Amino acid sequence: MIEGRRSEIVALVRQHGELSVTELSGLLGVSEVTVRSDLSALAQAGHVRRTRGRVSLPLDLRREAPLETSMREFAAAKRRIGQAAAALVRSGDTVFLDVGSTTSEVARALSPSLQDVTVVTNGLNIALLLERLPGVRVIVTGGTLRPLQHSLVSPYALDVLRHIHADRLFLGCNGVHAASGVTNANHEEAEVKRLMAEQAREVVVVADHRKLGVVSRAFITPLDRVTTLITDRAATSPPPDVLAGVKDVRVV
Repeated sequence: MIEGRRSEIVALVRQHGELSVTELSGLLGVSEVTVRSDLSALAQAGHVRRTRGRVSLPLDLRREAPLETSMREFAAAKRRIGQAAAALVRSGDTVFLDVGSTTSEVARALSPSLQDVTVVTNGLNIALLLERLPGVRVIVTGGTLRPLQHSLVSPYALDVLRHIHADRLFLGCNGVHAASGVTNANHEEAEVKRLMAEQAREVVVVADHRKLGVVSRAFITPLDRVTTLITDRAATSPPPDVLAGVKDVRVV
């Protein structure tokens, strides 16, 4: 339990960049005394850096985490979210499948019985995951490779998307907030996500509980544009305003 909480602290600090003890206490649902104890242990081990009541990553760890690292964080929750999202895909659908650790679980969970489905993705790992499905046609956007995320961004990534209208988008993100909408940490990826949202009839956000109430750097889409939000059981009591405007919220 303690190790799991400390791993979550590191993940939250990586996601937000910097947090206070009070903010961590609220996000984790534990006392500030407990948070301070965890931070002391994490700082001693070199996993975080404490300055003036706030915590951040050590300078040499502030680089973007590889996709493979993100996929190991809250893996069970992401797997459940992916399975619930994949169940929304029907034969004959055209789908945008965004890059990310949770959207990768959507790809992994798609049924082999699907027929005449077209998946458009900017994730190279997602395209490879879909090779096993005979009834799924895969279109890769093209563009410039971001190696750590195996994602394709501009230039050129947007050119393909402008010519396609999808039944739904499965959208990964770094933040879901009532006022600030759905946001992402990387501006280049956010640009692709934003156009996908514009070109899709439905927007399905797949986000574990850490993303709720968070505002990240780059805007993707307003919350009232989200058709469905699928999150995990740790989000059973999110702040009410986080979910304002979402038509359908599913907790798995």
